[in-house]
Amino acid sequence: MARKPTVALFVLAMMLVLTKADVADPESPVPQPATLPMQGTTEGSLHPEECTGRCAERCSATAYKKPCKFFCEKCCAKCLCVPPGTYGNKQVCPCYNNWKTKRGGPKCP
Repeated sequence: MARKPTVALFVLAMMLVLTKADVADPESPVPQPATLPMQGTTEGSLHPEECTGRCAERCSATAYKKPCKFFCEKCCAKCLCVPPGTYGNKQVCPCYNNWKTKRGGPKCP
């Protein structure tokens, strides 16, 4: 006897879920994935004078701004690219990503 009400509730819940999934608001915009700015992120796409501004943006969130900017500008001068954002995204600039210190750690922030 207790099984019938739970089955009925399950069926009603599934019907509610399915009707909400089928009804789409045609006026609601489709969310687009966040895109990273590509200017200056591919190898060789920056001019050397653009490195200072890009590195200031890259190092804006760190507590160690001076060493971050120093190494970022050094890497930018060699690779002519800086990954977008303040952290990560190094895959868009292989030269920046693959340059290592003598100990094998990443040279570029």
